[in-house]
Amino acid sequence: MRTFRGGLLIGLAVAVLVAALAITYEFYDTRTLKRTVRRGEVLCGVNKGLPGFSIPDDKGNWTGFDVDFCRAVAAAIFDDPSKARFVPLDASERFKELQSRKVDILSRNSTWSMSRELDYDLYFPAVAYYDGEGFMVPRSRNKETSLDLADSKVCVQSGTTTLLNLADYFKANNMKYELVKFDKLEDVVKAYDTGKCDTLTADVSQLYALRLNMSKPGDHMILPDMISKEPLAPVVRQRDDDWMMIVKWTLYAMINAEELGVTSENIDEALKSKKPEVMRLVGTEGNYGEQLGLTKDWAARIIRRVGNYGEMYERNIGEKSQLKIPRGMNQLWNAGGVQYAPPMR
Repeated sequence: MRTFRGGLLIGLAVAVLVAALAITYEFYDTRTLKRTVRRGEVLCGVNKGLPGFSIPDDKGNWTGFDVDFCRAVAAAIFDDPSKARFVPLDASERFKELQSRKVDILSRNSTWSMSRELDYDLYFPAVAYYDGEGFMVPRSRNKETSLDLADSKVCVQSGTTTLLNLADYFKANNMKYELVKFDKLEDVVKAYDTGKCDTLTADVSQLYALRLNMSKPGDHMILPDMISKEPLAPVVRQRDDDWMMIVKWTLYAMINAEELGVTSENIDEALKSKKPEVMRLVGTEGNYGEQLGLTKDWAARIIRRVGNYGEMYERNIGEKSQLKIPRGMNQLWNAGGVQYAPPMR
């Protein structure tokens, strides 16, 4: 009997230990990089279809600013940007899918906020794009600023920070409005384009993209105001510092490269440079890559395969793209903007 009871107690202890380890793994998984290397690709959660940021063509080839950032991470790890695989996610499911490890990184026009880090146990390593909520209206309404929008019927997507910003703005300015909300972005756009509402609100960058899909894009204008701060950032799980550091410094390497004038076209010359800042960036001085768990030339791989921050911006959403969004706040700090990367030293 004692033997049986002893065995039962041992069995219960083992079961409790296994459960505890499972819970610990669930909340303290620190093996994203190892799993990514073993799998041979980075799984990246992206918007299902937002021109300029992440959109597939009819053959399933993805392009966009957020897509290129994921390719930069893949280039840093594998020296091959094609090692990024894209998983389209709705706004309502994006954070839960990252939590459940369906993706390694979320690069999907997501606003960094305190509640999202705390509620979802996630981390936003660095701001990739400084944005703000704005409004699009038909030109025929003859509106000049967002303060002219009293009594508007406003279309908005549920499950986004946009909804709360909208309520705060109209309340603060003592303006009334009628809310027309939908779960899916495509339904929001369709409602606006068919006249079920006379105003569409979203991040300004998103409005530029959505305007391209209107039946008559030229009939709509984006008002100049921004009513909120929307720092858009890649997202990773908390308590995996090694992976977070790779994602963060991938972006910072691209920003530093633009500041130093290192591009995909002159990277070979940069590898011969004797300037200390350039040498640290491209890996001919220091061991920053090894400290990240990567190779010495990790940043040179990014720049060669994807380009610096400015190159990524211009071809996807800047003057070389259909969107032609002005750099604005996303200019480098020494060119009138707020994009700023810590030094690599």
